[in-house]
This record gives sequence, structure tokens and C-alpha cells, in this order.
Amino acid sequence: MLCEESHLTDREILLAADGELSPGRAAQVARHLQQCWSCRARKQEIEEAAIDFVRLYREGLDPLVPPAAGPRALLRARLAEASTVPPRSTGVARILHLDQVLAAAAMGLTLFGLWIAYTLATRQNQSASKAIVFSTPDSRLTPGAATLASTQAVCAQANLKNKQVSSALRQQVFREYGIADANPEEYEVDYLVTPALGGADDLRNLWPHSYSATVWNARVKDTLEDRLRDMVCSGNLDLTQAQREIAENWIAAYKKYFHTEQPLEEH
Repeated sequence: MLCEESHLTDREILLAADGELSPGRAAQVARHLQQCWSCRARKQEIEEAAIDFVRLYREGLDPLVPPAAGPRALLRARLAEASTVPPRSTGVARILHLDQVLAAAAMGLTLFGLWIAYTLATRQNQSASKAIVFSTPDSRLTPGAATLASTQAVCAQANLKNKQVSSALRQQVFREYGIADANPEEYEVDYLVTPALGGADDLRNLWPHSYSATVWNARVKDTLEDRLRDMVCSGNLDLTQAQREIAENWIAAYKKYFHTEQPLEEH
């Protein structure tokens, strides 16, 4: 039987708490704890530290980070390392040993905290850099805007679809839509009301339209713009109506004028 002079190591206490000791050894540890107030106190300290850790995890970190198997293993390794120091029977020596174990545990928790901070920062960076798919604009940011040009003025000019937007205005559009570090190959800064239909060079008429991340992409909208311009200039559609329909819901307008529920394959 274990005597009071031979104290349990922190590793044994931790393994016993996890139920990872053999049945025979677990029974020996239980009998020792009944007889040794020092080891019982140490067991309580370890359990209280574990409870504090679990509470912290559940309150703020559980939905944000993956399981803590790695940091927990690191903490266990630190405790095992500290437990290799030969136990001593004197009160002063026991306190010094306890300080070493607590220091090792504190280091493990500190590393875990740094790991959490790194994980959160990495997720934020990934979220910021990930392409955001926009098939239609946010009407609060991009309600659409048109000039007062007449049908004759619109049809007298060349088809101005895909009109270039300045770099400064592009960046402003991306900021408005919360897109950080946008890849210009992923988006067209699109005119909601195309210049080919009298659309204005106005921030309220611009939005980041995905090129290929959605079936209702910028290239599909280009074909609608051509169709509406042809209808306006042939006298089959009123200019004001064309501007209104493309601004309110360009996808609905596409379905209406192409008589389809999905983009045509040619797009």
C-alpha cells in the first residue's frame, strides 16, 4: 500500500481523474487519497483548475475553436515532466514542487491562450479574404441611378456596356460592400443601370458583381443589357421602364425578356 511519505504525482492524479489508470492502480490511488490529506488537497487544486478551464471554454470559445485535445495533451506533458522531480516529505520541499507544477500548468494555459488568439485571427483573415458572392446588389447601397438622357440620346451613342470604373471608385465600392483585399479577377464593378441605358457614373449605381461564383453573374447581366438596349432603340420598350426594371431586379427582368428561369447556355 502507498504510504503517506510516497505522495502521488500530478500525472497519476490527472490520469485517475480521467479514468485512465488500470483497475488495480486506480484502487491503490483511491486508498492513498483516503489516507493522505496532502494528495487530497492537490487533487482538489487540479480539479478546480480543470473546472475553471472548462467554464472559460464554454462561455466564450466553444463555438469558435476546434477541440482542445492538442493543448490538453501539452498541459498533460508539462505536468508529467514536472512530476519527474523526486517527491520530498518536508513541507518546504513540497511547496517548491507545487510551485513548479503550477508554473508548468500556467505555461500550458498561456500557450493555449496564444493558440486561441492565432486561431481566431486566422479565421478572421480567411473570412476577410474569401470571395463574397453577389448576384444582386444591396438596394440600400445601390438603388440605381440614371441620367435624364432621352431615348434618342441613348441610342445615338455607342453601346457603353462594361464602361471602365476608376481604381479609386472601385476601392470605394468594395469598402461599401465589406470586401477586403478583393481580387479584381473575381468581380466586375458593375453598373446596375448600364450606361448603355443612360446609367449614371454614381456610387449609388455601382456594385461588385461576381464573374463566375454564381450562375447569375456579370456576364449574364451583360446579355440582358444588350437585349434591353436593342428593344429600347427599336421602339419596343420605353427607356424609363427598362431603367426601372433592371434597377429593381435585373434577374427578374432577364427571366421576363429571355422567357427562361435559368441563364441561357450561351452565357
